[in-house]
Amino acid sequence: MYKLLYVEDEPFLAKIVKDSLESRGYEITHMADGGEVMKIFKHCNPDLCILDVMLPNVDGFELAHRIREINDHIPILFLTAKDQSEDVITGFKQGGNDYVRKPFSMEELILRIENLLKLAGMKPAEEAEEIQIRDYMFYPFKMQLHYNDDVIQLSNRETEIIKLLCSHMNKRLERTKILNVVWGNDSFFNSRNLDVYIKKVRDHFGRDDKIKILTLKGVGYHFLVE
Repeated sequence: MYKLLYVEDEPFLAKIVKDSLESRGYEITHMADGGEVMKIFKHCNPDLCILDVMLPNVDGFELAHRIREINDHIPILFLTAKDQSEDVITGFKQGGNDYVRKPFSMEELILRIENLLKLAGMKPAEEAEEIQIRDYMFYPFKMQLHYNDDVIQLSNRETEIIKLLCSHMNKRLERTKILNVVWGNDSFFNSRNLDVYIKKVRDHFGRDDKIKILTLKGVGYHFLVE
């Protein structure tokens, strides 16, 4: 599942775009205030950014500039009603990879998103070769979690649980989803096993008190990375 950061302050348009992209399997973090974006950017860990240009407090061009200061590779797609050529030039100078003018069709937007992800060689979080979680580095294919020079060798199920947590970083992850993905069903016996594995994973991340796996009673977990 690809993770997209979508910044748009028009509520009606934002809902249409967000719902359409989610129906096609994308995980969307939507924000309406440009001034709040950089506070969550690293924790959101998106695969692509969709930025409206006209935003409250910090516009899309400035956001792209700030994103580029910490990430040179993430694709950035601008959405804007502006049609003057100098605005297009400004967008590319600030690090944008593509530019879509409003009004636009969802088919065009999706094709442009897919093209940018393909050109960038991006993989969904659950398929990534390595994932940084604060000072930890997670290597799914090696089934390892690194903290400085220490290497924690993970079991297959620990690896699969951490992959799911990473794909839902700072979001709710339903308990039944973990059980169905990792064990194949949500039986009582497997549910008890999950409790054991969650404790193991918590212990692995125990060196950083800003990484928490919070239990949402009757629902699942919240992988909180501050």
